[in-house]
Parts: sequence; structure tokens; C-alpha cells
Amino acid sequence: MQLTGFLNWGKDGDANLTRTTTLTSVLAGAGLIALTLAFWGQPLICTCNTVKLWVPTVFSPDNSQHIADWYTLSHILHGMLVVLVARLVVPALPFAALFAIAMITGVAWEIIEHTEWVLGKFRATTINQGYHGDSVLNAVADYFWMLGGFFLARALPTLGIVAVIVAFELIAAFVARDSLALTTLMLIYPVEAVETWQQQINPLANPEHQ
Repeated sequence: MQLTGFLNWGKDGDANLTRTTTLTSVLAGAGLIALTLAFWGQPLICTCNTVKLWVPTVFSPDNSQHIADWYTLSHILHGMLVVLVARLVVPALPFAALFAIAMITGVAWEIIEHTEWVLGKFRATTINQGYHGDSVLNAVADYFWMLGGFFLARALPTLGIVAVIVAFELIAAFVARDSLALTTLMLIYPVEAVETWQQQINPLANPEHQ
């Protein structure tokens, strides 16, 4: 496996140390997210007091509160983009450095996303009105989904990474009416036509979609 080569997971005496260090770093990142968000007052799980594996619509109050939803794809793509950009810009970057970038950016985003300034930017877009941030469970799950995307990309050729990114973006855009690209666009430069298109499947705006 490619991963084994980069981590030097073999029969040498450093193998277990490398595995342990990597796992410890991953868990430390998850712990930092959980502790920070809990300290800031985010609920540990959905305030509905249930845990769901999948939330099928971005317009549900359960969105961003459970284990996976349509925005999970954006987090998977985050991890894949780390690998893709590295391959195109710094192909000789060691695995340890690349993995550190993925973890650091993953942890940083889950924390920055819950600052009042960023939450306000999200709430300024119609599709995210009323958004008060993720549950701790959802934020930690997003971090692990991002790492899953990272390792998925590591196992794919470059064209395969591009194909998965395009497929995920198109599926999310046309089924959920939001995606990583659309979210970024609407945060930076809201487009009324996009907003109108997104609201067409909003059950609150269009009762026929309830």
C-alpha cells in the first residue's frame, strides 16, 4: 500500500511508534474540536435527543446535528483536495507533512466555523437562516469524514480524485441544492438566481415539497 510506504509501517522498530503517533494525533484533533465546541456551548448531540446516521435534506433542523448529511460530502472533498493540491503543487511532500496539513486544516475549520463571525456569514445566506452551528457529534464526525476523504484520495490516481470531486459536487448541487462550491460562492458573493433555485425545494418556502 502507498500509505504503508510513506509511514514506514514495516518490520522496523519504529513501526508501532509511527502508528501510535498518528492515531494519537488524530484523536487529539477530535478531542480539541469536541472540547472547544462544548466549551462554546454547542450541544453534544442533537437537541432532539436522538442520533441519526443520515439526514436527507439540508432544510431539516436535524441538518448538521447528526453523523452525516449532505454537507458530509464537502468535508470528504476537503480531505481529497488536500491530496490533490499537494500532488499538483508539491508532489514530493512527505506523507507526515501532508497528513499534518489535513489534520490541522480539518480541526481549524471545525473551530473557525463556530466563531460568531462565520456563523453570522452562514446565517446571512437564506439556505442557512437559523443555523446555530453543529452539534459536537456532527463536528467530530465531519473531521473523521474529512480524514476518510484524505485516505480515499491517497488510494486514487489524480484523475480519479478529480472525477470523484466533480461527481460529489454535481450530486450535492442537484439533489440537495448545495455543495462545497455553492456554499463558498454564496458566502463570498451571494447570487440571487442561485438562492431562488435553492429555495425551490425548501418545504418552508414551497409547501408542495413538504
